Amino acid sequence: MTRRAPLRLAVAGAGLIGRAHIERIADHDDCLLAGVTDPSPAAADVARAAGVPLFDDLPTMLGALRPDGVILATPNAMHVPGALQCIERGVPVLVEKPVADTLEDAHRLADAAAATRVPVLVGHHRRHSRILEAARSVISSGRLGRIVAVNGSATFHKPAGYFRDGPWRTRRGGGPILINLVHEIDNLRMLLGEVAQVQAMASSAARGFEVEDTAAISLRFHSGALGTFLLSDTAASARSWEQTTGENAAYDRHADEDCYIIAGDRGSLNVPTMRLCTSVGEPSWFTPMAIEVLDRSVGDPLARQLAHFCAVIRGHDEPLVSAADAARTLRVTLAVVESARRGGAPVRID
Repeated sequence: MTRRAPLRLAVAGAGLIGRAHIERIADHDDCLLAGVTDPSPAAADVARAAGVPLFDDLPTMLGALRPDGVILATPNAMHVPGALQCIERGVPVLVEKPVADTLEDAHRLADAAAATRVPVLVGHHRRHSRILEAARSVISSGRLGRIVAVNGSATFHKPAGYFRDGPWRTRRGGGPILINLVHEIDNLRMLLGEVAQVQAMASSAARGFEVEDTAAISLRFHSGALGTFLLSDTAASARSWEQTTGENAAYDRHADEDCYIIAGDRGSLNVPTMRLCTSVGEPSWFTPMAIEVLDRSVGDPLARQLAHFCAVIRGHDEPLVSAADAARTLRVTLAVVESARRGGAPVRID
């Protein structure tokens, strides 16, 4: 059998997530890195180490390389303009999350993808998590009964260098709500369905940046379930997806911690320890519960997402997370921003 030629992928953005994509491309048999674009001085070292050309901007790289696909790992405000440039040239694109800064831009990208049928995959990479898939399977099985509540946490401490390397993260659009909470909202949508209403309070007291560093959020789902979520990027805590799941070896791991507790009227599931508690007979706080620890296979969601993107480019798969789907996650996330701006006023999701 003749081996097919690897796909030629280009990466826009040589920051933290861009370098993570570049590492995984190097390890994948079905693709290779063709080039990098990033105007920062540090990008030259990244391109040199990878042995590929460096370009000053995306249009120049697209014209020179004509890649099979592009991964956009640029600052948030550049996601939609970059994706539209790829679409105009008929190049499939993986757009990092959040899909856009504004809902209008997200819908503009979704409309362009639908009109041209150029594949657009949004990088909500946790959709490719084996742990999240296992949790969703438990919920779908009915073992928890009717879901009534979820408690979530993303509390961690970002080092000072994170903000020195990316000053845009200290300004509007770069805070943990749009950078980090958008992942959690997408997870909760995947597990529990659509969100109907949010309330939030946010604070920037710890870092003093233009953007928040801590937020407390309440959620009401269309199913009637309620949720609470605590977010902070200045908390010396390990109750975050990155530090509990072990999916990314770059982070300090605490395998005994959980970041989600999902409760139904017949049982509850802690994620990612996958500790399942179910009622024996009629549910009651007076009677013992059956305790079971489920299998929690850990993989690399970014590597699985890359394999999926290659399959999308080759026409074998439809994007798991479309621009329209990502726009729904963004809508909830922006509602959190709006509620916090209005001092905790409830915001309904259209």
